[in-house]
Amino acid sequence: MSVDEQVLGLWRALSNRDWDGVKTFLSADCIYLDMPVGPTAAARGPDDIVKRLKIGLEPLAGYENHDGTLVSNGSDVMYEHSETWKWPTGETALLRFVSVHRVQDGKVTLWKDYWDMGSMVSQAPPTWLEDLATADTSWIFDATGLV
Repeated sequence: MSVDEQVLGLWRALSNRDWDGVKTFLSADCIYLDMPVGPTAAARGPDDIVKRLKIGLEPLAGYENHDGTLVSNGSDVMYEHSETWKWPTGETALLRFVSVHRVQDGKVTLWKDYWDMGSMVSQAPPTWLEDLATADTSWIFDATGLV
């Protein structure tokens, strides 16, 4: 499978919220981080990455990834795309992303998401940040110096 297919497969699994499927694309030591939050709140390894992803995506009434431009250079892949988030309370957000991945030996070893926190806060329910603040944080890994 090409690096492009690996990354698109990961995003298809995530769009379906197929948590076990997401794990199959990640290396045992893969690092995931949201760049607006920074490397001190990264997740490492498939299980903790899925724990981290579930915090934002599992409570949603609907979630969909929309394909965009994908550019690869050897093991590095940049993917410009967007997501639609729908909360049970009726709010809907369109969040634009650039995701950077490194794929080695058929697995994603690094995944960094770049997005606009202000845009999300302005579209999310008023309790969104409070809900995040009370979520399980057992997944936190400090990736400072590794990314």
